[in-house]
Amino acid sequence: MASSDRAHLADVLLAADPQAPTLDEGWTVRDLAVHLVLREARADAALGVALGPRLPALAERAAQLQAELASLPYDELVERFRSGPSRLSPFALPGAEAAANAVEFWVHAQDVVRARPGWQPEPLRPGQCEALWRSLRRTARLLYRRCPVGVVLVVPAGPRTVARRGEQSVVLTGRAEELLLHAFGRTSVAQVEVSGPEAAVAALAGTPLGV
Repeated sequence: MASSDRAHLADVLLAADPQAPTLDEGWTVRDLAVHLVLREARADAALGVALGPRLPALAERAAQLQAELASLPYDELVERFRSGPSRLSPFALPGAEAAANAVEFWVHAQDVVRARPGWQPEPLRPGQCEALWRSLRRTARLLYRRCPVGVVLVVPAGPRTVARRGEQSVVLTGRAEELLLHAFGRTSVAQVEVSGPEAAVAALAGTPLGV
């Protein structure tokens, strides 16, 4: 359930040093917390974040709100995220929590956990592995769209899917959650085995991934 994912991410944020780095380049843990709250703010602020220069007035509003959030005590910022989106947010619509946040929250939890020295993979809750795989299968073509070679995703002794077709293909093998991290560009920490022609493997390694 996305509510469980929200609570887990809030716990991860609260346990972390706000100034610690994350896997999101240039972002501290506090920066990530600000992003999460801003993302679920009012619809106008969310549009300002998404569309930026194309809507200057909304972009200015989003920047103002971002500055306000960044000035909050860290514990208060995390608790604001834990409490969920405001009623005026598009994320408050029925079904939006499960549809839009389950993968987002899990990936961002790993952005905090796996940026620490000596990190260990976190256990998944029952049914979460299957849910992450379903999401990956739906979005794999989008996430690997820039790749100039074929990409096949394989769970050992489990399902597989073709993320992209090509004359040469790379096979990525790993648990569903690890394959998902790779697809979202967290390639330095995703525990996957990469196999295929040398040139194809190099092409994949040089491709920016994710949305």
